[in-house]
Amino acid sequence: MRRIAFALTLMVVAALSGQVLADQSIPDKYPESVLYDRPREVIAGVWSSIGATAPPTYENSGHNNNLSFIITDEGVVVVNAGACYKLAEALHAEIRKITDQPVKYVILENGQGHAALGSNYWRQQGVPIIAHVDAAREIEDGAFALMERMKSYNKDKAEGTEVVVPDITFEDKHVIELGGVRIEALYLGPGHSPGDIQVWLPQTRLAISGDMAFHKRLLPIFENTDTAAWLTTLDKFSALKPDLIIPGHGGPTDITEVTKYTKDYLVHLRAKIGELLEEGGTLKDAYKVDQSPFAHLDTFEELAGRNAGRVFEQMEFE
Repeated sequence: MRRIAFALTLMVVAALSGQVLADQSIPDKYPESVLYDRPREVIAGVWSSIGATAPPTYENSGHNNNLSFIITDEGVVVVNAGACYKLAEALHAEIRKITDQPVKYVILENGQGHAALGSNYWRQQGVPIIAHVDAAREIEDGAFALMERMKSYNKDKAEGTEVVVPDITFEDKHVIELGGVRIEALYLGPGHSPGDIQVWLPQTRLAISGDMAFHKRLLPIFENTDTAAWLTTLDKFSALKPDLIIPGHGGPTDITEVTKYTKDYLVHLRAKIGELLEEGGTLKDAYKVDQSPFAHLDTFEELAGRNAGRVFEQMEFE
């Protein structure tokens, strides 16, 4: 059982102007650490520190995605560097509590800040950083925006963080054979943001999906998110037939659940916007389309209207 600098700058402006709300009611599960929650073993040798299902805040230190690691007999592979130096350092401390094996590689699920900004900590440890070519370009082009957004919520917790670009990049697949474990970093196509990849363990049929898949929180749609292509990529992901998934956000689950919270939401929203366009509706109308089947999800209030507006702008030209 086992986007581009311009768009990122817009995100920063929104964050700094207070337009992005954050749910402060989701409590920190690990108050003695900057990590939102301590790592837990998902299957033998695969661990994940599950982030908050909320936007990044000072309280959760930007740990609102999942930071995972795979332990083998010859070393450890970490998936996601974390949102800042201190988060990466804290995750490393937890890994050392569990195993004496050294961290050999860090794989970034994409070029977003919460995946990549902890990379300079790992670089200091001599660990190479691996990412898709588009994610690497996203980090390099959007370095200022990534840092400013993180500093805006993390304040003193941003200390020590510097933007570094990945050491190893790939286009379709990067394979690591370590301690008898085959670890495949796969690019299956466009998704949530440029360079979204999935980490696939074929021996155990476990997928660390990155932001291809969301669970129990509403997904955000960026200016450069291609929702039509995302649906196609989700089909390719499903074709792997994973037995277990560690999603980009939310706890470990299966393909049925990530379909419900990712594909079904995208299909629903695109259908509603399609109907609105056929009726001659406007962008103002788009913000009011019915998304009530997903209103129970964390981040719904922060994201639903914005998502609808962005899909409307995209579908006008499809």
